[in-house]
Amino acid sequence: MYKINFKTWNKSCMAGSLILLFLITGCGGMKESSLTGHQAIPTAFEGQTDTTRMGLSWKELFSDQRLQELIDTAMLHNYELKTGLQRINIAEANLRLARSRRLPSVQADLSAGLDKFGKYTIDGVGNYDTNFSPNIDSKRNIPDPTGNFFAGFRSSWELDIWGKLNKRKQAAFLRYLASKQGQRWYQTQLVSQVALLYFELLTLDKEAHILQQNIRLQEKGVEIIEAQLAGGRATALAVSQFRAQLMGTKGRAYEIRQSQKETENELNTLVGRYPVKIARDTNTLNVAIPQRLHTGLPSTVLLSRPDILEAELELKAAKADIYAARKAMLPALTLSAYSGYNAFKLPLLFSPGSLASGFLGGLTAPVLNRAAIRTEFSQANSAQLNAYYNYQQKLLRGYQEVSTQLSAMDNYHQAMLLKESQVKELKEALSTANDLYLAGYASYLEVIVAQGSVLDAEVEFVRMKKASGTALISLFRSIGGV
Repeated sequence: MYKINFKTWNKSCMAGSLILLFLITGCGGMKESSLTGHQAIPTAFEGQTDTTRMGLSWKELFSDQRLQELIDTAMLHNYELKTGLQRINIAEANLRLARSRRLPSVQADLSAGLDKFGKYTIDGVGNYDTNFSPNIDSKRNIPDPTGNFFAGFRSSWELDIWGKLNKRKQAAFLRYLASKQGQRWYQTQLVSQVALLYFELLTLDKEAHILQQNIRLQEKGVEIIEAQLAGGRATALAVSQFRAQLMGTKGRAYEIRQSQKETENELNTLVGRYPVKIARDTNTLNVAIPQRLHTGLPSTVLLSRPDILEAELELKAAKADIYAARKAMLPALTLSAYSGYNAFKLPLLFSPGSLASGFLGGLTAPVLNRAAIRTEFSQANSAQLNAYYNYQQKLLRGYQEVSTQLSAMDNYHQAMLLKESQVKELKEALSTANDLYLAGYASYLEVIVAQGSVLDAEVEFVRMKKASGTALISLFRSIGGV
């Protein structure tokens, strides 16, 4: 009959309880940083009171068939977009990996080993009693050295008692969703970039057309002034001035031609192909640009932008990482099991007497590596703060982008109307200057100045129209339309 020393038992229990309490409260000092500094989103965009949001689809916004074909091609062949799809696949694979960690792992195991045990070890005394008496039948003698052959299955399963693995799975899922939002945001960027470059091409085409018209007019002016020089009614200085203006305009035409080539090449790169001539509809520039688009409430617009949704999901994922990092300080309950054939001699491996199985459950907790886990928690904490600041910055930048483009649409529209009136007045002034010059009431310098003013004003009007169209495209991008 065995006697139990209750005093020793109580001391052991108390020591075990203290150790367990230490392990359980080991993450008590790991505090999450507070997320402060949040600014409320304004209730309306500056100068806009209509809270009805206009649905923005690029196929509705861009009616030019050639532009639609370019965007469709870019959606299929743009390499950055294809890279984004692979990032989604990587995030999806990480999600599957996180899910698998919550399930038991089972491995097929075929192994062989050889051990040389000391006489005074538990395994080395296997052929004797503790006095080394030769009391084991020779057929049951453990060979020395001892073989260890195994063929079967081993399993291990960490029970998620603190929710650590579940939080890691949640973080992976949130990052998978974030990658999809990032892809949506790049699609918005891609549509906007293609539209902007196409609009740039149309503008350059229009500028080239204006320059060609002015070149013809200036060539006619040079012919007239040369005829007057031959008749003694003009000076060589006047002829040189007219010729210099003509050469300057022709030089600008070559610059436009180079800009057209560069823009075409850039656009071809976006759609994923080698340089080809890009067909475009020059009448698109004559289509009236909407003076205003109703964007709706800032909170509704901004919180549905793909890049802001991506930042929000990344922030939630970082918070899940912090939870998992904190729970890594707590004991982990792991169950292990094996089943198969196990023998110390290879010929005996598959005999019925070699069937073996085992089961083990245990709590393990970090002791010497606690500092490393605290460092991981600190990193996760900093990552969450970084994600939070990134989210707030994107909200602020998104509001400013929408507000800026709404203002740009209004201001460029008014400037375009005034520039159109200026072009009309300058053309009338040029016609008058030509008539007065032929009648001898105006100098050739007045004609040259009038011609240059008309050319500059026409080019500026086209660029103003481009700026107005650019503001519309940028507003589409800022709202997050796809």
